[in-house]
Amino acid sequence: MKTTLRLALLSALFTAPLIQAADLIPIDVHRDANCGCCKHWISHLESNGFKVNDHVEANMSEVKQRLGVAPRLGSCHTAVIDGKFVEGHVPAEQVLALRKRDDLLGIAAPGMPLGSPGMEVNGRSEAYQVIGLTRDGNDVVVAEYPAH
Repeated sequence: MKTTLRLALLSALFTAPLIQAADLIPIDVHRDANCGCCKHWISHLESNGFKVNDHVEANMSEVKQRLGVAPRLGSCHTAVIDGKFVEGHVPAEQVLALRKRDDLLGIAAPGMPLGSPGMEVNGRSEAYQVIGLTRDGNDVVVAEYPAH
C-alpha cells in the first residue's frame, strides 16, 4: 500500500506542471524596451495563468494604430488576445472577461493609474476604470476599481 501511494504522489508531482503549462492562456504583449512597469504587468499576467509572448517594439504608436487603439484609451503597452486589444494596466480578471465579450474590440485602462497591476507604487492608488471599445466605436465602462 505504501509503495502504491508513493508512486501516485510521484506521478502527481511530475505531471502537475505539465498539465498547468498546457492550460496557460496565450497573450501577446507589445512594449517599449525601456518601460519597467510593462514588465511588472507581464509578471501579473503570468502569475494569473497567462503565457506571455513578449514583443519589444521600436514604435509603439504604430502598433497601437495598427491594432485600433484610440488615442483617448492609450497607455504604455498593448496586448492582443483572441484578436482583441488590451491597452495598459488592465487586471487579469478583466482580460479573462474580455474573451467572452463578442461585442468588444478591446479594453483599456487609460493612462497609468497608480495601484493598477504593474503600477503598485509605495501602496498608493487611485480609482480607475476599465473601458471597453464596442464594435460601433463607443466606449463602455466594463469595470471600476476604487482607490484603496
